[in-house]
Amino acid sequence: MPPSRLVLVLNQNYEPLNVCHVHRALILLDKGKAETLENGNGYLRTVRIVIPLPSVIRLVYMVRRPLPKRKLTRREIFLRDRFACQYCGKEGRDLTIDHVTPRYRGGQHTWDNVVAACVQCNHHKANHTPAEAGMRLRVQPKAPPLGPYHLFSNHLASRQEWRKFIPFV
Repeated sequence: MPPSRLVLVLNQNYEPLNVCHVHRALILLDKGKAETLENGNGYLRTVRIVIPLPSVIRLVYMVRRPLPKRKLTRREIFLRDRFACQYCGKEGRDLTIDHVTPRYRGGQHTWDNVVAACVQCNHHKANHTPAEAGMRLRVQPKAPPLGPYHLFSNHLASRQEWRKFIPFV
């Protein structure tokens, strides 16, 4: 989806809720369920009228939703560990995922048991615990905190007008 066709949806209290397509935003605006805060996507021209396309809308009612949990993916593990091996500290993009307690020994695939490791350290550790392999973790793994703004951080590079509504990314 082109970034110019995306719209930031804010809750009634200005908390970011979602990113939707401009078509969905126009429907919410037409039904009176939202109001435009920022324009910036150009215009929709019809035979009779010109409609400014919104970039940020705010719902006129409050939506309650639980804070989403961060998914355990390779990318999220590498982001948490700042693309650095958790054994030797080598930084780079050629990392692997290592289970601190090997899975065949009952180690789970959870935030507390997976770390980013370079190929050499992962090969050296093999199917051992770090203590058995004579290695130390630089930082004890844990689930990264998830703030309400994490979901929108990847859109901020292309959408400068969103920054005032997503300040802490």
